[in-house]
Amino acid sequence: MSYWHVWPIGIGLWLLAGWIGFAIFEAKALNHPARKDQITLSMFVYTIGSKWPLSIFLLGLMVGLFWGGLAVHFFWHWCPPGSISAG
Repeated sequence: MSYWHVWPIGIGLWLLAGWIGFAIFEAKALNHPARKDQITLSMFVYTIGSKWPLSIFLLGLMVGLFWGGLAVHFFWHWCPPGSISAG
């Protein structure tokens, strides 16, 4: 197998595992009759956000820092040929 296929396949499997896990947990939470400890992701976010509103900002900050860190990691030394550096 070419190494050019490893990352796309691995990322696809990782995303698929996340979607499957989400579907399983949501299906269990939506199962009727629901017990008191069966909550959906929406209910979890609402409850945490209503008890501690700053958590919404902090989650957004962490997500932004994660994506920003990945962008810096991937593109920090990238310059097109003919620019200031050799590329």
